[in-house]
Amino acid sequence: MTSTAKAQRYPVPELKDVPEDIRAKILEVQEKAGFVPQVFLAFARRPAEWRAFFAYHDALMVPESVGRTSNLTKGDREMIVTTTSAANNCLYCVVAHGAILRIYEKKPLVADQVAVNYRKADISPRQRAMLDFAMKVCLHSDQIEDADFAPLHAQGFDDEDIWDIAAITAFFGLSNRMASFSNMMPNPEFYLMGRVPKQK
Repeated sequence: MTSTAKAQRYPVPELKDVPEDIRAKILEVQEKAGFVPQVFLAFARRPAEWRAFFAYHDALMVPESVGRTSNLTKGDREMIVTTTSAANNCLYCVVAHGAILRIYEKKPLVADQVAVNYRKADISPRQRAMLDFAMKVCLHSDQIEDADFAPLHAQGFDDEDIWDIAAITAFFGLSNRMASFSNMMPNPEFYLMGRVPKQK
């Protein structure tokens, strides 16, 4: 067990002890990333919840996997996660999704910028409108009005895209709280990802 896993409040199962379907998916992630992100093993302690969580995760973050298209880019999605996870003070999600955001956007500074103050970040007006809406969903979803849709429509988002923005924000609100209460710590590998160019 790694030092990051020891800090968690709940025991993390060994890969060999998780159900075969979950183990196969975790091994796929390990093959692609070069390591197993903590969340995959931490949630595997409850297999039914793991399956439900990652099915919803994939439907939102990889819409093609469920036969859906979206005007949100992969970078847009990770930007929503990083920004709203920072508002929720979730260390794990800010570090993990910030790493993925840096890679998708090919901008080594963007994750830190949106996590601290997206209004001053080097992002497009379209992304700013997206994050304005995501942050309202994150912090004041009860105050969303029809007028909040207009700036998004003006930037080319349709109503299904707006559902995506809200759903990603809400889903990661769940993820943020689970990661925080269980003291899930980011894998050390995440911190440097996308910050320095890979050696050729």
